[in-house]
Amino acid sequence: MPSRDAADASSSLQVAREQALRMIAERAPLRTVLTHLAATVEALAEDRVVASILLLDREGLLRNGASPNLPADYLDAIDRLKPAPDLGTCAAAAATGEVVLTPDFTADARWAELRHLPLALGFAGAWSQPIKSPDGRVLGTLGTYFRQRREPTPQELETGALLAAVAAEAITADAA
Repeated sequence: MPSRDAADASSSLQVAREQALRMIAERAPLRTVLTHLAATVEALAEDRVVASILLLDREGLLRNGASPNLPADYLDAIDRLKPAPDLGTCAAAAATGEVVLTPDFTADARWAELRHLPLALGFAGAWSQPIKSPDGRVLGTLGTYFRQRREPTPQELETGALLAAVAAEAITADAA
């Protein structure tokens, strides 16, 4: 039997998912839906993470979709990153279509060019989940930053996968 905390988190996740789906059905602005999803990731992690949703634009570059708790100068610095398997966490997830873990920015070669950016904000690691369309095309990424060196918990991975699927629905509906 799951612990009460796990059951509460699962219930909160389902409520947040249903709220997002209702927002999509009501044609809420895409940024509003994505901000709700990013805030849900942060709330369920009990403020132990900062979430960011990046979207691929028509040129195939990553753009901010919703990152409510990242400073504007950080977002400007990562704006228009080209997906590449050897660059950062979100750019690598967008390029490979796979979850990418970076438990420690200082020990990951993918962050050689960019590690000064998250380290300056007190982040030590991150992970990113690709957001994919129903046909498997990468639409963007859902990433989280950690203030300590660690990997995401199984619950965080599950939350990311579920909310990335909802983000895909929102992005697809917005493009229709």
